[in-house]
Amino acid sequence: MPPVQEPHPKFARARSRALATTPDESQSAPADVAEIAPYLRPDEADLLRRAFAFSAKAHLGQFRKDGEPYITHPLAVTETLAGWRMDAQTLAAALLHDVVEDTGISREEIKSNFGEAVADLVDGVTKLDQLQFESKRHAQAENFRKMLLAMARDVRVILIKLADRWHNMSTLDAMSVESRQRIAQETLDIYAPIANRLGLNVVYHELQELAFQHMYPTRYRVLEKAIATSRMDRRELVEKINQAIRQKLEHCKIKADVYGREKHLYGIYRKMQEKHLAFTEVFDIYGFRVIVDDVPTCYLALGSLHSLYKPIPGKFKDYIAIPKANGYQSLHSTLFGPFGTPVEVQIRTREMHRLAEEGVASHWMYKVGSTELTEAQRMTHQWLQSLLDIQADSRDSVEFLEHIKVDLFPDEVYVFTPKGKIMALPREATAVDFAYNVHTDIGNHCVAARINGDYMPLSTPLKNGDRVEIITSESARPNPAWIHFAVTGKARAHIRSALKHVHRNESEMLGQQLLNQALRGLGVIPADVGEDRWEQLLKTSGRSRGDILIEIGLGKKLGVMVARQLLSREGEDVSRAAGPILVRGSEGVAVRLAKCCRPIPGDPIIGQIRKEQGLLIHTHDCPQVSHYRDDPDKWVDVEWEPDLDKTFDVSIRITVANARGVLAKVAAAIAAEGSNIDDVHMEEEGGNYTNLYFTVQVQNRVHLSRLMRVLRSLQEVSRITRLKGNQGLRGTHVIDPSRKDS
Repeated sequence: MPPVQEPHPKFARARSRALATTPDESQSAPADVAEIAPYLRPDEADLLRRAFAFSAKAHLGQFRKDGEPYITHPLAVTETLAGWRMDAQTLAAALLHDVVEDTGISREEIKSNFGEAVADLVDGVTKLDQLQFESKRHAQAENFRKMLLAMARDVRVILIKLADRWHNMSTLDAMSVESRQRIAQETLDIYAPIANRLGLNVVYHELQELAFQHMYPTRYRVLEKAIATSRMDRRELVEKINQAIRQKLEHCKIKADVYGREKHLYGIYRKMQEKHLAFTEVFDIYGFRVIVDDVPTCYLALGSLHSLYKPIPGKFKDYIAIPKANGYQSLHSTLFGPFGTPVEVQIRTREMHRLAEEGVASHWMYKVGSTELTEAQRMTHQWLQSLLDIQADSRDSVEFLEHIKVDLFPDEVYVFTPKGKIMALPREATAVDFAYNVHTDIGNHCVAARINGDYMPLSTPLKNGDRVEIITSESARPNPAWIHFAVTGKARAHIRSALKHVHRNESEMLGQQLLNQALRGLGVIPADVGEDRWEQLLKTSGRSRGDILIEIGLGKKLGVMVARQLLSREGEDVSRAAGPILVRGSEGVAVRLAKCCRPIPGDPIIGQIRKEQGLLIHTHDCPQVSHYRDDPDKWVDVEWEPDLDKTFDVSIRITVANARGVLAKVAAAIAAEGSNIDDVHMEEEGGNYTNLYFTVQVQNRVHLSRLMRVLRSLQEVSRITRLKGNQGLRGTHVIDPSRKDS
């Protein structure tokens, strides 16, 4: 057993309480357990005692990695929550939160002894260790998903989990180095941002400090020592500034409490990393907090301090008029202090200070008699509900966690709706994020944005103070390109969901065409296949009709095999040929033109079924499909749809004599033939010739032939070749220009 370590100062009392409880006493918990939360009613205190007795008995004989009796942990978690004045159900659940996971006691036992609400809270915190996942990453993601969704239903779940993580981080020394670093990284990625999002400022900074200490112990010790030395050097300066602020406020007859505060080690370290500074270059290690009675006094205090020390331009933020997304309010200003030292000052009311320190817990949603939500509660509730929206539009737990990590939460920008409502979004959020934040339907049908009265693309990043109006169209649908510039988890989840829905619809339509083709190949008219045949197939497979068609469209199933299963008989008349599938070149993700040969209308084509990719259209002479030609199950008959009205990319190489203005002359000829130039680059061939590589857009093979004849007639053009492959790079498949149909 590892040696017993000194407990974190905050949790020392919980340890002494637990050690004072002998195994026999655990059958009826000592009376002072209820003193953890003296605000509870007698019946609630009894619930706490019973929960303690149950937990102590369940964990009897179990020890933590640091050698302490296990009961010290749930008791420390409970004391933290009691400090936030949580209700009796939450405190009981905190005492029991590891019972199901670590002792084999079932949720039903918790429910029968302590009620449904306590059981739900315990269940929300419990991990999914009993289930099997394909990887540790998926297991971790599913645990977070379960916890966050339980939190969305009842925020008390995450408050228990944060208190649990706080105590675990304070006793992490007993773990292996690898485990410490993994848990510390997880804390920085997930738990600290959630604490910040809920406004639990103390927990947020404590988790960051502890994570920093365990991830980079040497850096932590060096920085801690440097701060201690700096503290001695700067004590006189800090005291001088503190005294000057007090005197200035008293002179202006402003009643206020003034506190000097040292910035957190992790905050200093992060600033050094982000701005590439040495410790000696970080001057604003100390800040000052001014606490006043009401909002008007905040602004009076700000004015008086700006007359004491000059404000640094661009370093003022009014979080009172525009609160942060977690409800935080305060005035922030950075001033030029004595000797040019930057001085950061925060000015807030006492109520704002309480909210800043305790967040959601300071305005507890579940307090008896509370009928109206504060602004902080409303914003928190809105965010919790957004978790449910993100979950509904995420394919799996890993994707859900990815969206949540994006949303947990960079610095905000504050923008205005056309009606003047303030909306907080993550920094670098774009107009499409704004659209989805207003409403999912607005996002799904947006086409452009009007920002400060000017029409702008949806990819435009938003800035503080922008006034944003979204332009929509009923026919508009999400564009796959949006994923590359959407920032918020909500927007990304809804875009992916919409694209997935489109993908399924396209794949189902293609699957129906492939199945019909296979049925005709077996001599059966698709309309003659009765519903009884489908019911028999669905019953056997356990899948829906749509799922089977989608799998055919994605190449997971062969249409001919499903057709035979539907018919359930052999020896069918296969004399009737299957009709080809018509290709128009704009089907989307279910039918795609292969990049290896870039077919265009007029090229003889063949369709290749690829698993998870749907139907790929190749030219007949494409080397990629040459080995499939003798296997009819690997390809399908396809034809171009007549009268296509879209353009197709094709790459050509033009060898020209080096002459002034030749590139402009070639480009003009291409434009004159009604072709757009999508890409152009060149390379020296050696001697007096240069190769020009163009990607041009043509309507069909006839249009391409006409364009190539015009280009070949130019005096400077020596040779012209159509290229098959990636944008005309050397080594790609080439069509012989001497062929009549090239």
